[in-house]
Amino acid sequence: MTWFFKLDVINGPLPLAIWALTLVAIVVLLIRRPTPAWLWRVIAAVAVGVGLGIGLVMWVNATRLFGAALPFTVGFWAPAGFAAILFGVVSLWERKAWRKVVAAVLVVLALLSTTLGVNAAFGINTTVGSLLGVSAQDDIHSLPEPGPTTTASGPLYQSWNPPADMPATSKVGLLSGDRAIPSTGGFKPRDASVYLPPAAQVKNPPRLPLIVMMMGYTGSPDPTFIVKWLDDLAAKNKGLAPIVIVADQLGFGGDQIGGPDPTCTDSTKYGDVPGYFNTDIPAYAVKNLNVSLDHKDWTIMGYSNGGACAFTWATHHPDIWGNVIGISPDEYPGVEWRDEAIKTLYDGSEAAFDANLPAAGIAANPGAFDGHLAVFTVGGNDPIFTPGAQRDADLAQQAGFTTTFYVVPGAEHVTGALDGGIPFALDLLYKHLGLSAP
Repeated sequence: MTWFFKLDVINGPLPLAIWALTLVAIVVLLIRRPTPAWLWRVIAAVAVGVGLGIGLVMWVNATRLFGAALPFTVGFWAPAGFAAILFGVVSLWERKAWRKVVAAVLVVLALLSTTLGVNAAFGINTTVGSLLGVSAQDDIHSLPEPGPTTTASGPLYQSWNPPADMPATSKVGLLSGDRAIPSTGGFKPRDASVYLPPAAQVKNPPRLPLIVMMMGYTGSPDPTFIVKWLDDLAAKNKGLAPIVIVADQLGFGGDQIGGPDPTCTDSTKYGDVPGYFNTDIPAYAVKNLNVSLDHKDWTIMGYSNGGACAFTWATHHPDIWGNVIGISPDEYPGVEWRDEAIKTLYDGSEAAFDANLPAAGIAANPGAFDGHLAVFTVGGNDPIFTPGAQRDADLAQQAGFTTTFYVVPGAEHVTGALDGGIPFALDLLYKHLGLSAP
């Protein structure tokens, strides 16, 4: 079934086929001799469906259920989907058995079409597996042995000469089973993924920089968005790229609405999330991957919810993370539900909550961020996240980070923000780490 979970649900033929079949079912049910009763049923179903869809979109945007406003095209898919579903429901009253069957099929197809349409509007879940919360990746069967502890003199873009047998492509896989990253503090993450660029797969690989990345809420530790840009950069830079671990800061159920949001903290409810990222993952990387042992080459990176964790841990652990990248980040962990988070995860202590903020980490580590790179990006059409991302950038600049704040033209909070922010940030990081010429 791995092939099924790898099917593309955004640009592949599957969504097009489902949408086409849905339209066919609608047309078939509309081809009949109209009667006043039938017309009124159809008009009422469509009107109620459109109203429900519009009302749901307005409610979600008003309550900030997803943190940001819904993508524009959701305003089409929700009303159209509800209308099609209710049209199918009222068509179950048809007298002919075959029309009842078509009506039942339409209900199912309309549900699938709406789900695929809304998912495409967000653009985050690109495969059947990621949409269902099941990893579509293959397990990684072998990891290159860590090389000597010495590193090359000078930047890698100058000193590294790839061998003739270097693979042309990267290797990406799931760290599961006996290769899973152990979590020692009670936190139960979903399996992480690893990205190994071509330069990491040769017989005597250079020690490469490390990136630990997190996706947003709701979401999965899916490497898709960073991999395509790293592959592009590696192809232009002699196969060089950071080794990347895409890890889970949410835990099981993090891909579901109403799922866990541990707010990047150690709590009785979710376990020690900071310990997993700042102790367990670094120890695993040093033991199992050919990463640089100089922490100025280590980057903590996150999108949205993950961006809040990234900046928090970069400020609390400057000895571990030499750089930080926030792609459309939450301003700080728990910003969207501060009062409830204090009550449920911090035993009602506002002081404990505030101690987990980036500002607290900066205050505890004065002067520790000189030479640390900080890059924050946000979509130009993302008014909800822009002010917080700007405040984070200002805070980082004041703390001594070498800071860049970039607005992705025309992007909202989802795919455009990722596909605009990630390559911009990686280009700066490459130059900072000596993977490409300044």
